[in-house]
Amino acid sequence: MYPRSTAQDVHRCDLCETAIVHSYCDICHVNLCKPCIGDHISDGYLKHAIVPFQERRSTLIYPKCETHPHKTCEFQCEDCNNIFVCSSCTASKQHKGHNFVEVTEVYKTKKEVLKKDIKELENHISPSYEKITLELEQTLANLDVGYEKLTAIMSKQGEQWHREIDIIINKMKTEISEIKVQHREILQKHLNQIKQVQSAIKQSLLAIREIEKSTEVSSTIEYSSRISEFSKLPPKVQVSLPTFIPKSIDREKLYSLFGQITPLSTATEDNISLLNQPNTTVRELLDEPELVTTIHTGHQYLRSVTCLNEGIIWASGTTNEIKCFNSKGSLLQTIETKSGNYPYDIAVDSDGYLLYSVWSTGSVYKVKNEQIEELIRLQEWLPVNLCVTSTGDLLVTMFRVDYTQSKVVRYSGSTEKVKQTIQFDDEGKPLYSGYSDTKYITENRNHDICVADCAAGAVVVANQDGKLRWRYTDHPSVTKKKTFKPRGIATDSQSHILTADNENHCIHILDQNGQFLRYIDNCDLKYPFGLCVDNNDNLFVCEYYKGNVKKTKYLK
Repeated sequence: MYPRSTAQDVHRCDLCETAIVHSYCDICHVNLCKPCIGDHISDGYLKHAIVPFQERRSTLIYPKCETHPHKTCEFQCEDCNNIFVCSSCTASKQHKGHNFVEVTEVYKTKKEVLKKDIKELENHISPSYEKITLELEQTLANLDVGYEKLTAIMSKQGEQWHREIDIIINKMKTEISEIKVQHREILQKHLNQIKQVQSAIKQSLLAIREIEKSTEVSSTIEYSSRISEFSKLPPKVQVSLPTFIPKSIDREKLYSLFGQITPLSTATEDNISLLNQPNTTVRELLDEPELVTTIHTGHQYLRSVTCLNEGIIWASGTTNEIKCFNSKGSLLQTIETKSGNYPYDIAVDSDGYLLYSVWSTGSVYKVKNEQIEELIRLQEWLPVNLCVTSTGDLLVTMFRVDYTQSKVVRYSGSTEKVKQTIQFDDEGKPLYSGYSDTKYITENRNHDICVADCAAGAVVVANQDGKLRWRYTDHPSVTKKKTFKPRGIATDSQSHILTADNENHCIHILDQNGQFLRYIDNCDLKYPFGLCVDNNDNLFVCEYYKGNVKKTKYLK
């Protein structure tokens, strides 16, 4: 690198490359020292414009006149479409009586326009186009994910229909079994009556034959005939089998009942200004959150809740049973853990299958078609809490078996392939406490990884690269006097972060930058634990000791 090119060095002459610059040629755009000025203008002084270096690029370079090549044009003729003219042209017959304007004035005016345009392009227009480009690239990058989610929702709807159809079929089969029992009882009762008459006939026949052989007068005379009684045959009982009358399948009607696919909608928004922000659906917080319903799970100590889809939730506690409920609180299904131990946490993957973690085995399991398979088995570490990301990856919080370290591990989809480990900050310090307590985890809409570190009394948020963004350690309150120990954590469509303050019986709502917004403390919550938010931003809260899941509305 030349010394004159070094940022920390002074400007050097472009000719000798050693002496300090003194002057500048505004025509040739060359740095010059005093000795080199003579060499530079040796081909003709008039061809150059030598100025002090501090005044460089101050000399205006006028265009040459096409009619008088030896002169420069210092004017524009307004009557001839602002063509450049020299002083000789202004005095010629061709331009007699025309109006002229000095080029310097036009130049200054245009320079001001250039400055304004540069400022507008650099500060407003270019950043706006960069923003639009970035948004479109992100939209294109997420296109497959969006359509995969759409087909996944349809598949889940199909699975739900299959389950409902199976329930209907099983119910009808039960009805048929009950009718069959009644049918059998009727026929059996009639058969028993016939056999009783048959037995009486046999006994009567034996008695008659004995009398016939006997010579005793009295037994013969005392004989009473029962022929008329036996000749009257009993009525024939006819019981018809029940019938099943299948209804014809109307495919079009069935299609409309299954759901509806909205057509592709393309809208072009006319921007009044390129600085306008894109339209987004903004939902504000309710002044007073509303309790929608309470679901009684039957768990004595309720730890976790997760949403399968709208109106369907899974809940687990300190038993080996994981229960599925609908929005009305009806029990739909019960899954028992493979090991017989209680699940530490539960989640639902992108295909709608239930996942759960178990300390005692150090494993994460997957429930698929009522079959349980071991998904992940850890060595020297034990799984704690689970989260399935928007891209289908699985996040697992875990701690060492000696309770000295904790970390977050990202697995690729529902596989054992590790994609990322988050454990330390940029200074090598642990992000999370090593204590073996709950570390519920969720992913925000901006892909931040949010962990409720109970033992540390903090919500710890890192970006998708695992870099620490911020910590939240409580909000001053005269009514909340117990130590902040966050349990469950969830996020919504507005990128709010909600965390359960177990001992203060409330929920903290934070924005995506960790700023406290408000509490949810008016729904008679008692020891809130696990949390989840469904697609409609309904909040589901586990009450640890009561075993209830409370569905709460907190957004307008």
